[in-house]
Amino acid sequence: MRYYFAPMEGLTDSIYRRLHHKHFGGVDRYYMPFISPTPHRALTPREARELPPAVSEPFTAVPQLLTKSSEDFLWAAGVCRDLGYEEVNLNIGCPSGTVTAKGKGAGMLRSPDDLDRFLEEIYAAAPLPISVKTRLGFADPEEFPRLLEIFNRYPICELTVHPRVRQDFYSGSVNMDAFRYCLANSNAPVCYNGNLCSIAQIEAFHEEFPQVEAVMLGRGLAGDPGMLLPVGTTVDALDAFMEDLLCSYQEAFGGARNAMFRLKENWHLLICRFEGAEKLGKQLRKTTDIQQFRAITKQILHTLPLAKELQPNW
Repeated sequence: MRYYFAPMEGLTDSIYRRLHHKHFGGVDRYYMPFISPTPHRALTPREARELPPAVSEPFTAVPQLLTKSSEDFLWAAGVCRDLGYEEVNLNIGCPSGTVTAKGKGAGMLRSPDDLDRFLEEIYAAAPLPISVKTRLGFADPEEFPRLLEIFNRYPICELTVHPRVRQDFYSGSVNMDAFRYCLANSNAPVCYNGNLCSIAQIEAFHEEFPQVEAVMLGRGLAGDPGMLLPVGTTVDALDAFMEDLLCSYQEAFGGARNAMFRLKENWHLLICRFEGAEKLGKQLRKTTDIQQFRAITKQILHTLPLAKELQPNW
């Protein structure tokens, strides 16, 4: 089984990926939060920081592109190739309203004919292999057979399926019947993404779907960063990881306040790994003082017992 870390905007940036690999590892590929290329044919300073030369990373990273323009996609894919990356991922699964309103991400699933033309254009001139991350459809899982028929026309190197529709966002049950249909009918190798938050759940999934060779983990791995290790997530490793993140973000953001607010996003997921954390979790959400923030996180780490596994409340 191969393990991929999902691209999570505002969480799994270049600093996070580097430090997760340093303190935990266990990940076969880190997928980068999306880059949105434009006709200006230039990376923004932030995008350039987030897309370093592949050889500079001590792990395998895969850039993800979000666009509805085939020309913009091909330009950005060429940039990724020139930087040494061996794969680029097309995001047609992002459910964000600001993304889908522009016809990008999961918004592309609303118009299968336009999606078909887009895929034809990018695969006809692809400078490197292209994987695809998708949902079952925009509003109804019944859209998926038509979408899969389109996907099967192209040499997708790997199809990652999050078995929800855009309207579900990340709530409700995943549609495993639709995923079974995908496995039975996809020409491309299939990677599963969705609601795997513990080793026990991964093992149960693998027992049911032994033919699936890769899973993509998002909130579950961010909430339990050492989940893939034989020893699991230990307090000492998590403490060192979060301290390293805080120092690195302070340096990157030029101050403690922005670093603290960035780490609150991480702690929203991490807090579910501790028993009886409701009171301290509320204090952590409310504080705007960096010293108090650090004191609360230390109290969580060193006074609350680790749960047997992540207990999501998202």
